[in-house]
Amino acid sequence: MRRSRIFYPRSRPEIIDQFLRFGTVGALGFLVDWGTVSLLRTPIGLIAATLVAYFVAATGNWCLNRFWTFRLSAAENQHMILQWLRFLLANSFGFLLNRGMVFLLYATVPLTTHHPGLALAAGALCGMVANFNLSRRLVFRAHTPETPLELVQMAVEIPAAGLSAPEPSPDLCGLQDDRHNRHD
Repeated sequence: MRRSRIFYPRSRPEIIDQFLRFGTVGALGFLVDWGTVSLLRTPIGLIAATLVAYFVAATGNWCLNRFWTFRLSAAENQHMILQWLRFLLANSFGFLLNRGMVFLLYATVPLTTHHPGLALAAGALCGMVANFNLSRRLVFRAHTPETPLELVQMAVEIPAAGLSAPEPSPDLCGLQDDRHNRHD
């Protein structure tokens, strides 16, 4: 089966630009996350505030990523609510990394319960690369899958460490044999 490149952008400078934008949005999301935890900590407790804050920050991040980071690839071809839900679902792995680190630090480093921003920053860094790759490949893409099989193919086409399989090359061996046979 021939693999097609359906994701925008395709060049390294464009991907780096997107990653830097994604990181900027993530930094703003961290501030929203921290502010929400600070505001809700007293009324609902640290653990509940940390969970609520993730969804507040994730919603803000989705909006900024939709209209700024990935503006050329996905702003018009997808319904906003479905894209937001896809964003939350695709980034659930990043959520586990992020909040897993936060709760691990809360449980093992007492300083972080007094200064949750430290744990939130560590969690944000843990989830950032996973969230970028998942967002770019599953949520903000130029091509919307038309079949469930196409969606599954997009989902599993996430290369490890930025490496992807090379495009298949045409079989030139058969052509060379035919050319040699014609001259004989």
